[in-house]
Amino acid sequence: MPDEFDVIVIGGGPAGENVADRAGRGGLTVAVVEGGLAGGECSYWACVPSKALLRPVELAAEVGRMPGLRLGPIDAGAVLARRDEAVSHYDDTGQVRWIEGVPATFVRGRGSLDGPLRVRVAEPGGGSRSLTARHAVVLATGSHAAVPPVPGLAEAEPWTSHEVTAVKAVPGSLAVIGGGVVACEMAQAMHGLGAARTTMLVRGDRLLPRMEPFASELVAESFAASGIDVRTGTGVVRVERSSPGGPVTVHLSSGALVEADELLVATGRRPAVDGIGLESVGLPGDRFVEVDDSMRATGVDGGWLYAVGDVNGRDLLTHMGKYQARACGDVIAARAKGEPDDLPSMRAGAGGYGAPQVVFTDPQVCAVGRTEALARADGFPVRAVEYDLGAVTGAYLLGDGYRGRAKAVVDTERRVLLGVTFAGPGAAELLHAATIAVTAEVPLERLWHAVPPFPTVSEIWLRLLEAYGL
Repeated sequence: MPDEFDVIVIGGGPAGENVADRAGRGGLTVAVVEGGLAGGECSYWACVPSKALLRPVELAAEVGRMPGLRLGPIDAGAVLARRDEAVSHYDDTGQVRWIEGVPATFVRGRGSLDGPLRVRVAEPGGGSRSLTARHAVVLATGSHAAVPPVPGLAEAEPWTSHEVTAVKAVPGSLAVIGGGVVACEMAQAMHGLGAARTTMLVRGDRLLPRMEPFASELVAESFAASGIDVRTGTGVVRVERSSPGGPVTVHLSSGALVEADELLVATGRRPAVDGIGLESVGLPGDRFVEVDDSMRATGVDGGWLYAVGDVNGRDLLTHMGKYQARACGDVIAARAKGEPDDLPSMRAGAGGYGAPQVVFTDPQVCAVGRTEALARADGFPVRAVEYDLGAVTGAYLLGDGYRGRAKAVVDTERRVLLGVTFAGPGAAELLHAATIAVTAEVPLERLWHAVPPFPTVSEIWLRLLEAYGL
């Protein structure tokens, strides 16, 4: 007989863990099925290790801006050792213990849908196990790095975010295909840790194309100053690696060649839906799972299937997946008990305002809400104001050569913020105030009375409001 639970969660990453936690708090029995490490990509091959690699590079740059301080070369071996500590040496014992303390039942194996409210688990030893859910099954399988169909690329066995964050030794040279967040962060991390010849091959006309143009410019200038070679408008037509572990040759559309010890592909993500049985419940098996704001999958009879995090394609960010998961777990518990399921906290609509995002390069780039271009395209009456972040007294005190910029996009009719972008060293700490202002739609006249302390970089709020005319 199959094991029976109130809720079965397929995927034990941050989103899946949070669904289990909230449903468990609601009094439901929960099983979490995970074929890899409990804690998922974020804990071992994405957010946590990438920031462990980036922090020393950021700190070295910060120290370098302060007169009277001098920092020698970064000890890459020590950085990689601390990265290993940050990911618990790829041992998920602690994460499993946390899940079991929810309490939830942790099931090791690859889970797939096997019809309505049924999950089949392929166990590591080759056996299988059947699970049945009384109320809900939640997909929290995340996403994988997408590798474009360039001739020879797959055969060259390039790095993706998975391999670069788990690197055992920093290569002497690195080629990077892509210009988005992962490409920028990992290019700077590897370069700062010893990849002296780092080349970024960017198909578009700038780095970070979804951010405000000034942010892209500041990052590109920083990269150039440090010796990273950024080539925009560059297509890749063919890749060769003559022998396993040997150097890579990248053939460009211009006819030029780039040779490197390793190649990183960072060109986007695809949903991790292969083999999870979507076809057994009438859904396409090759795309993101569409959901409503309660995270319930659309187009599935009975309303028992939910999807949170990257697999639903809404906002491919860990903090947004966890946010969705909290709403999902609460709403499942409410529906199971026949209680009201329409409380504001049971709907994950924050993405509609523009999810907050940080790029942990030096300078950091962070944004929430709409860019000016997107706000205009969406039909809002818009006025945008900018200010030199380095001109704020608090920024000057952080060292010589501090460069940054801030931009606020305002709905001129309602006089609320539609989006805010900061670019500058340490700018990420400014973002949550902007997130509150944008999502709560705080009127500018009220923001004027939120007095920033002196001398901090947060005085940028005062300067932006003054630039607008308050």
